[in-house]
Amino acid sequence: MKDLFGKAIYDYQTNNHPEDLITETSISEPDEMSVAYLFRTFMEMPEIEQKALTLSNGRILDVGCGAGSHSLYLQKEKLLEVISIDISAYAVEACRLRGLESVAVIDVMNLQEEKFDTILLLMNGTGIFGKLSKVSDYLQQLKSLLNPGGQILIDSSDIIYMFDEDEDGGKWIPTDSDYYGELTFTLHYKKETETPFDWLYLDYNTLQNAAIANGLKCELIQEGEHFDYLARLSLKS
Repeated sequence: MKDLFGKAIYDYQTNNHPEDLITETSISEPDEMSVAYLFRTFMEMPEIEQKALTLSNGRILDVGCGAGSHSLYLQKEKLLEVISIDISAYAVEACRLRGLESVAVIDVMNLQEEKFDTILLLMNGTGIFGKLSKVSDYLQQLKSLLNPGGQILIDSSDIIYMFDEDEDGGKWIPTDSDYYGELTFTLHYKKETETPFDWLYLDYNTLQNAAIANGLKCELIQEGEHFDYLARLSLKS
């Protein structure tokens, strides 16, 4: 991976001539994304993200922290202990420059001997699962990191709306994947192209079924304006 997403974040933070990211998926055309959006304040965030931050408590793990905007709010405004992780070295360095006190280049699947009261996976937090077949592995790992009474706050979207309808009102779903939310994602930045990677959008019912199968309770906290939602997973008592 060239870490173009992280480079864009770092360029913006250091004022190194940042440009828009160009994103495309296996089912969508290229689209521009302003890097400035990743540096948004609490008031600029979608309601789902605001709700997740409001519900956050105790010792917090921010998975895939990106530019660190969620962690910064929790650290500065709620005075909470936040551990922020990302697989991007550039993003992590930008977070340090922004003032995050505890941020590191770590894949959540490699995190061990740590416990948290709140685990955050936001901005389509299910994306890092990559494939439907990997959801259980990730949920078991996240479950192992929870303190008793802890919570996983995760958001995603049901992207069924992106597929065409047939005459009977059904959807034309490609048959080259196990689940319609499995996409291949490609980023372009400053005339470079990132290695394509798997990205997963999960509808709520599929997430709920996976959570139950892995010994977790699943609660729908809030629905957004565009087929998105926030869910809370917790240990079964």
